[in-house]
Amino acid sequence: MSRLNDSPNLRLNYQTARFLTSAPTLAACPPDSGAEVAFAGRSNAGKSSAINALTRQKALARTSKTPGRTQLINFFTLGDDTERRLVDLPGYGFAKVPESVKLEWQRHLSDYLQRRGSLRGLVLVMDVRHPLSEFDQTLLGWADDKEMPVHVLLTKADKLKSGAAKGALQQVRTRLREWEDLVSIQLFSSLKGQGIEEVHQRLDRWLLGDDA
Repeated sequence: MSRLNDSPNLRLNYQTARFLTSAPTLAACPPDSGAEVAFAGRSNAGKSSAINALTRQKALARTSKTPGRTQLINFFTLGDDTERRLVDLPGYGFAKVPESVKLEWQRHLSDYLQRRGSLRGLVLVMDVRHPLSEFDQTLLGWADDKEMPVHVLLTKADKLKSGAAKGALQQVRTRLREWEDLVSIQLFSSLKGQGIEEVHQRLDRWLLGDDA
């Protein structure tokens, strides 16, 4: 495998992101090489909107009025560079599907998070008004088991006044203090474009290596 970072000043262009493939299981995922960052979040937390905002594309990650419709692991490359990928994981929470299907999704998600060697970090998307759901805490537990760094996006920050949003941020930081060596947290708004550059810097560090 080639070096992932040839220049410490290299920045990735997330506007070049394009769809690569979808996979229902870990076995069907692209070759486990290079580096990738996965996005996860409870249904209707704003994950697809966040990915679209970060790539400045309107429909790269498809948003739906029916939360939880996406049941596949979706891979995106940055231009023609298949060694650096963004991954959109299935959302959970409000999906109107049988319990057996939800359990199957959870098994495949667990397989991916625990066994995917090229996974460098997890972006965990939470609605700033409803953070740290049971699903969010389950994902944090998986990440902790693997010592996988997590960057939390408290989305829809535009729905709160500035003071309330900052207060919510501080509350989440306090609740996640035990994971502070692995977890970083920020406010984010897809609608207002708030926090995009901060996320880009985090993605660069993970996808390019520690020197980015």
